[in-house]
Amino acid sequence: MSSPTLKRIRASLSLDPKNGWIAGVCAGVARYLDTDPALVRVAFIVTGLFLPKIAIGAYLVAWVVLDEA
Repeated sequence: MSSPTLKRIRASLSLDPKNGWIAGVCAGVARYLDTDPALVRVAFIVTGLFLPKIAIGAYLVAWVVLDEA
């Protein structure tokens, strides 16, 4: 069972393969946060340096769970 909060987030957060490099996860998150995709990519890389398993896992889960815009 999905919670209403999860449904609301999935409705507004989606992949953006047009502006993305690999799968569009960072570009989709940047569009959701209304910021530059480069900032989200840098934040992901910095997170990946300190917590690589969590960063890669979160990216893969987002890639599988989120729909394309």
